[in-house]
Amino acid sequence: MQCSYYDAAVCRSCALMGQAYDLQVQGKERHVRRLLPGGVEWLPAVAGPESGFRNKAKMVVGGTSARPTLGILDGAGRGVDLQACGLYPPALSRIFPVLEAFITTARLTPYSVPDRSGELKNVLVTLSPDGELMVRFVLRSQESVARIRKHLPDLGDVAVVSANILAEHKAVVEGPLEIPLTSAQTLRMRVNGIDLHLRPQSFFQTNTEVASAMYRQAAEWVDEADPGSLWDLYCGVGGFALHCASPGRDVTGIEVSAEAIASARTSRDELGLERVRFTAADATAFALGAARPPDLVIVNPPRRGIGPELAGWLESSGVRHVVYSSCNAESLARDLAAMPSLRPTRARLLDMFPQTAHYEVITLLERGHDRLSRPLPVAG
Repeated sequence: MQCSYYDAAVCRSCALMGQAYDLQVQGKERHVRRLLPGGVEWLPAVAGPESGFRNKAKMVVGGTSARPTLGILDGAGRGVDLQACGLYPPALSRIFPVLEAFITTARLTPYSVPDRSGELKNVLVTLSPDGELMVRFVLRSQESVARIRKHLPDLGDVAVVSANILAEHKAVVEGPLEIPLTSAQTLRMRVNGIDLHLRPQSFFQTNTEVASAMYRQAAEWVDEADPGSLWDLYCGVGGFALHCASPGRDVTGIEVSAEAIASARTSRDELGLERVRFTAADATAFALGAARPPDLVIVNPPRRGIGPELAGWLESSGVRHVVYSSCNAESLARDLAAMPSLRPTRARLLDMFPQTAHYEVITLLERGHDRLSRPLPVAG
């Protein structure tokens, strides 16, 4: 992939830009293989398009109301416009000039980091597989919400619009308060025939195509193990839990975000899954407080991993199988070291983030004598 922003040193966010894509994937696989123990069966890596793959854009707003920029800030805190970034598909990038004009029409003053003044900090856009859009305006206060609401028709056919309030001067993307501005408050994300419902503050994977493959892989391993009960910890909007639901199987999804749990329950009810339940709770606290463990646990933690408490609980719980989806192989390796009885037997790299050194890896862990039928290969 060629990028004029990278070539001009305007943006260097994509550290692997200019490297052949197949070499990028090979390098990531070498990295994760060094971190995981030997004796793992590695399935072929999953790689989607090397450009136009992002389903979301987190655009920092700079410049002025009359001439706004959508992109990033430079070292001095000035706006750098990245509307032509090749990571965004046309169905997503087409909204950028509309947003630029909207900022001017609605008289939204971009926030100046050096001066700590202004209102509009970020614009967050998400694209559904069906081509619908969610737009979120991250604001310093509610002062401009009425103007945004007044000019909503100028945005055209956008399914979900909200205002997020981030009053503090800090390096975060969004704040705690979300103000819905459209009657629709969820974006339908259709993945492998399952409708996941994304609310403004809910998390969803950046690469829909690769995320779909990740859910299919987890479901394949789960069906092969055929557990009677399953927990999906850090379940988000329920992607793993809903893909792994099956008649006769009790599935419990746990996620600290109440918004994400509300979305997961909507999907469950639409699918008529009576033996699937979702609860808003801390994953570690839920596990440590449970009366008994399930047959299988799926974990999909943030970059920090599951941590020593949950890893220790899994090690001593007697759980036979764990499916661990990780976006940080270093924290995955630390967690595996704390669970020596649960050995990784199969793994697969999922290149969710082409042009960068980041990736996802999904791993099947099995407790000693409870290995699935497929024999382990000889390490080497």
